[in-house]
Amino acid sequence: MRSAVLPRGRVSGLLPDFPWDTIASAKAKAVAHPGGIVDLSVGTPVDPVDPLIRTALSSVAEVPGYPTTHGTPELRAAAVDALKRRYGITGLDPAAVLPAIGTKELIAALPRQLGLGASDLVVIPEVAYPTYEVGALLAGAQVVRADGLTRLGPRTPALIFVNSPSNPTGRVLGVDHLRKVVAYAREREAIVASDECYLGLVWEGRAVSLLDPEVCDGDHTNLLAMHSLSKTSNLASYRAGFVAGDRALIAELLEVRKHAGMMVPFPIQAAMTAALSDDAHEARQRERYRARREILRKALVGAGFRIDHSEAGLYLWSTRGEPCRTTLDWLADRGILAAPGDFYGPVASQHVRIALTASDERIAAAVERLAAG
Repeated sequence: MRSAVLPRGRVSGLLPDFPWDTIASAKAKAVAHPGGIVDLSVGTPVDPVDPLIRTALSSVAEVPGYPTTHGTPELRAAAVDALKRRYGITGLDPAAVLPAIGTKELIAALPRQLGLGASDLVVIPEVAYPTYEVGALLAGAQVVRADGLTRLGPRTPALIFVNSPSNPTGRVLGVDHLRKVVAYAREREAIVASDECYLGLVWEGRAVSLLDPEVCDGDHTNLLAMHSLSKTSNLASYRAGFVAGDRALIAELLEVRKHAGMMVPFPIQAAMTAALSDDAHEARQRERYRARREILRKALVGAGFRIDHSEAGLYLWSTRGEPCRTTLDWLADRGILAAPGDFYGPVASQHVRIALTASDERIAAAVERLAAG
């Protein structure tokens, strides 16, 4: 049988190997453990969706028509209110909110939907969620990893991704750092896109949004903040996220996404509205993660790990001072699966990312195995 011929080449050829495919052998080893696998490799929720959200979802399940790309007015208003109530973001127009089919889709599409191409430079963190790079590559743009903007020299970026709190490290960027990024970008008319999916999971100190008045002086020009309901609302399966910020940029994204049919399903929009309008369920989930973090952190330190950063987010950024794949195998021998640091950048080759997203029973199993050595 002849294989299909793609006249311009395969798009997948532009991209690195899918990272999770590279840990199949470690996963098989962990699965073979007599007590079963403790999968701490992916930050996927395991706790149930709150009844309030499920009720909102089912309440509109019979609605047959197409949803709007911009989302319902109720959803956008709920997002504005939640961002103000939870994170102190003021001056945000509901028109400057756009729902997305999960923030991963949004990040992967963002450079291209903003019109970037081969002549444009996209800046991503040195240790970064892989989809920032993927988005730039899909747009055909140039990519540079840089935490300090002075490393860019005379080059002028078109788009700067920041991620605070960070996935995978849990590092939080302070107000002064974010203000410098904003000032630098404005001098060069660059766009700053801030991935703030973990902003509701801060364990030590304080984290602020790019849209916080302390950071941007109330001016959202050329700024975008991306938020997810996958974490503290447990809505990963719903694919529920949104972006907010510069009204002109949101309007441009809206026009592009309308043509592409990128619409969040109407029942999901109703569920998002309910989740954004209620802080109690979010607080309960945050406390579950806090309890898991405390016991898992203590067990890792007791087993000889050092925990770096990790002041926020759903992960413990851990090292034994050895190549991350060696640590991955050490954990897999004990039935524990983690994510190797080299997923996230060359400078992370001695760390593993250990997620808090497992049931209390599985976290307890991991703690027991770590204590056994």
